[in-house]
Amino acid sequence: VQLQASGGGLVQAGDSLRLSCAASGRTFTNYVMGWFRQAPGKEREFIAHITWNLGSTNYADSVKGRFTISRDSAKNAVYLQMNSLKPEDTAVYYCAAARSLSAKYIFWGQGTEVTVSS
Repeated sequence: VQLQASGGGLVQAGDSLRLSCAASGRTFTNYVMGWFRQAPGKEREFIAHITWNLGSTNYADSVKGRFTISRDSAKNAVYLQMNSLKPEDTAVYYCAAARSLSAKYIFWGQGTEVTVSS
């Protein structure tokens, strides 16, 4: 099983980025797909998740209204659309998969770096 995150980069405050997470090695039906981030010197934090089957979503308060998580079953991919980026969004972003909403995330991608300049 492999999760490949991509789409990071250097942008200015107020810009948008779309992160992608390509999943391979299995199908993720019934899984929960999540995005996390870790800023320098800080702990990893939850950003958003989506249930693969129903597409139900949940967001951290810090990104609610600015970020949107989605999935494409045909492409076996998950996306994170990030709008109105702020310098405090600077971090390495990771995608991950869990077997259920109550389970730990067991599959992790390698991370993609997002830097937002002021």
